Amino acid sequence: MTTTASAPAAVTSGVRGGPWATLVAIAFGVIMVALDGTIVAVANPAIGADLQTSLAELQWVTHGYLLGLAVFLITAGKLGDRFGYRRMYMVGIIGFVVVSVAIALSSGVVALVAFRIAQGVFGAIISPAAMGLLRAAFPPHRLSQAFGVFGGMLGAASAGGPIIGGMLVSSFGWQSVFYINVPVGVVAVLLGVWLLAPNRAADPGSRFDLVGVGLLSVAMFALVWALVEAPVVGWTAPVTLGSAAVALAVGTLFVLWERRVVDPLLPLGIFRSASVSIGVVLMILVALGLIGSLFFITFYLQGVHGYSPLVAGMVTLPMSITMAIGSPLGGRIIDRVGTRVPVAVGLLAAALALFGLSLLRPDSGVAFMGIWFVLLGGGLSVVMTGATAAIIGNAPVRYAGVASGVQQSAMQLGGSLGTAALGAVLSAAIVSSLPRHFAAAGLPEIGAEEATAMASVVSQGGAAVPEGAAPDVAAAITQASHLAFMDGMHLAFGIASVVMVAAALLSLLMKPAPRGGEAVVHI
Repeated sequence: MTTTASAPAAVTSGVRGGPWATLVAIAFGVIMVALDGTIVAVANPAIGADLQTSLAELQWVTHGYLLGLAVFLITAGKLGDRFGYRRMYMVGIIGFVVVSVAIALSSGVVALVAFRIAQGVFGAIISPAAMGLLRAAFPPHRLSQAFGVFGGMLGAASAGGPIIGGMLVSSFGWQSVFYINVPVGVVAVLLGVWLLAPNRAADPGSRFDLVGVGLLSVAMFALVWALVEAPVVGWTAPVTLGSAAVALAVGTLFVLWERRVVDPLLPLGIFRSASVSIGVVLMILVALGLIGSLFFITFYLQGVHGYSPLVAGMVTLPMSITMAIGSPLGGRIIDRVGTRVPVAVGLLAAALALFGLSLLRPDSGVAFMGIWFVLLGGGLSVVMTGATAAIIGNAPVRYAGVASGVQQSAMQLGGSLGTAALGAVLSAAIVSSLPRHFAAAGLPEIGAEEATAMASVVSQGGAAVPEGAAPDVAAAITQASHLAFMDGMHLAFGIASVVMVAAALLSLLMKPAPRGGEAVVHI
């Protein structure tokens, strides 16, 4: 059948509830969630030293947040549709702040990781609710502009996390990266009370699909777990294959269940829109290119160049600035000329930037890197805006929360896939080329097993220099290791560049969202 839903009527008084007032109101909450995804990376060494954690435990400080966020996003989107975006947004903000304080007060890693998972859950509540508020407040012909500003805030906050985190940790300790959420959260709550229109549910009559929630949560958890563990234990390890099998099996059951339930958690009919489906794929690829590239660039700048985390963050600042400017500008362009051409051009720009990054050398200067960072940030910011508009703008308003959850989930999965898959490419290239670089440096010959054992250190931009090695030997090993790392990074960026070109061709199949006020979906 064909369903058409109109936006819930917003009750406004003066500025309150207006489109730009809504955007201002959600800004601090959105920035807070995005910042916590990257700011903690800088604090991890200090957390590990203070709480005396192992490397595996320390990794879960990051992985726990990612799991909580990815697993709950679509369910949180449905909660927003069902109970109102304003109400869920405020619940998310307050919960996020309270859990942040609990994390800062944690005296053990187990409690800290548990609270990080809870923080991810509350972050998952905030993002779809914020998107739903935008979808309901802005007219269709200005949605891309709103999503552009939204995407600019996300990109700038994510990329700026390492810089802000470096300053906070060096001045006030690791707890400060969580305490900073208190004043930001208070401002977010006050702005929400003042500027957001009274709460109105977009889909108040639907029943809650508890079976769907359970199946989707298990499938998403297993999928993210497989992507997180694969780089550590290997792609063919039992835990990786087992998690992937569970994700596939339970995901299939979820789809079958959603096809028969009266009020599904995720109405599969929204994917009959080619623009929605293509937008999801493009969002995965955008995250793959952005987060995957930042992952490698961090190791390149800190390991090969020897920069501190703060300096490395400053070197990537041109990309942050370009994303902050490019997203709203891209939104304006998309509102005027449509989605396909700007998104295709953005993807081609990103492909060229990734190709340029594949040409980096161990001694490349900041200016040369900056050219490609600017091009990458500008290209991907337009794509992110266009893909977001395609997904949410082509879904009925009453499903705006769910559609936003799908968009955010795609971005999280793309980031995990980028670091896992491209990381595997990097490691394989290092194992292959390390013996050759050792031989060229006049070092003793090493076999595949030795290269494999050294790959973990080399893939992070380091060098496995034996204790007590002579200075000239240590220098030769370091140079050979850095050259092997560069081989792997070049291949990973080359593959990512080809993927972006393919995505540009795919983007030409997208259609603009309906401009009459509502999307029409056949369910």
